[in-house]
Formats: sequence, structure tokens, C-alpha cells
Amino acid sequence: MAARTEPNPIPSVWARQRREPDQPSLSRDAIVREAIAVLDADGIEALSMRKLGARLNAGATSLYRHVATKDELMELAVDEVAAEIRVPPAGSPDWRAAAAETAHAFRATALRHPWLSTVMGQAGLAYLGPNLMALNERLAALFVETGFPDPEGAISALLAYVIGMSTTEAAWLTTVARSGQTEAEFVARLLPAAQQAAAEHSNLAASYASTADPARQREAKFDYGLDVVLDGLAQRLPR
Repeated sequence: MAARTEPNPIPSVWARQRREPDQPSLSRDAIVREAIAVLDADGIEALSMRKLGARLNAGATSLYRHVATKDELMELAVDEVAAEIRVPPAGSPDWRAAAAETAHAFRATALRHPWLSTVMGQAGLAYLGPNLMALNERLAALFVETGFPDPEGAISALLAYVIGMSTTEAAWLTTVARSGQTEAEFVARLLPAAQQAAAEHSNLAASYASTADPARQREAKFDYGLDVVLDGLAQRLPR
């Protein structure tokens, strides 16, 4: 009698039983680590199961024993780097400082892995991964302990801001990296054209007045928007 199969399996790597490695040097963890190295260096377009197999000296068939599709591989990669995001423990005396620390940790992780923010909403059911679930659990504990009437809404608002800003920032830094110049050099080269375009708009002209420390300027913009989000969340707390 043929074995029964589930008619509509959940399309996620987290819903499948993990297989044992078919060779000592090849494991799912090794595959994910190598995939992240490719993603960090060359972006999503450069990642393929065939190329990954070649880098690991393994055939595509061996990889498919551990990861069925590229979508599953992206789920695993997203969850792996999510472990780098630190959330202060619940009961922190200053919820704003704890939320800001989390936001900065997320931003730093997203800038180390420029592909992360763009695939957060596309990597299948990545939120089922243990690291992302732990991240959300710690954030929920923080906002519940603080007394937010809608902790999930607070989490969504905070993460939507961070992911949105990080996506734009990571795309900008990728463009800079491809130019072969430092960020300051790249901005200095663009500055004359930007100043000319903004010359008739006094409110914009001030934004292009200097190339001094563009990294600090990016962080200042992030902090400003983060303060606005946290100010809004604070209004939701019971008085």
C-alpha cells in the first residue's frame, strides 16, 4: 500500500522534517552559511542552487536533500541573520531606550546584510523560523510589560519603519559599493548636480550643502524618524 502524503503541505522549510546530512562535510547549516556569504557579497540575483553546490563541492541533488527550493533557502538565511538582532529583556526601565536599541540593532544587521530588508516580506513563511519567532516574542514581552494595549500593533509599526528605512539605505550603500568609491567620494561627485537641481528650492538646497560624514547624516535621519515613531507609540500608552 502506498504511503499517504499530505495533500496540501505547508510551503515552508520549517514545516518539513530536517534530514540528516548525506556526507559529513555537507549540512543544512553549512549550506545556509555559504548562501549568506554569496548574498552578502553579490546579492540575491547571484544566488542559485547550482552555484551554491559548486562552491560547496557538492551536486545540486545533495543540496536538495536539505533545502528543497531557493525560497526555502531564503527562509533559512533570513532566520539565521535574525539571530544577530538583540532585543533587551522585558522589564527594561526605559521602554523607549529598549525599543530604540532594538531598532538600531535591526538596522545594523540589515546594513551588514543588504539583501535582508528587501526579502523580509517575500521569503515565504520565514517568520516561522526560531530566531524570528524569538525576536517577536521578546518584542511582545517588552511592549506587554510596558502596558501597550495593542503590542502587536506596536511591533508592526516599529518594524515597518526600520525595514522601510533599512531597505532604502541598503540600496544606496549597494550603489555606492558598486561605484568603487567611498561614500564621501560618491556623494561629493553627485553634489554639484544635486545642488543645481535644488537651486530653485530653498528648502531643498540646505540638504545638499555639505558632504561631511554622510554615514552620520544617514544615522541622524534614521534617529529623527525613529523618534517620531516612538513619540506616536507613546501616545497609545494609558495615561
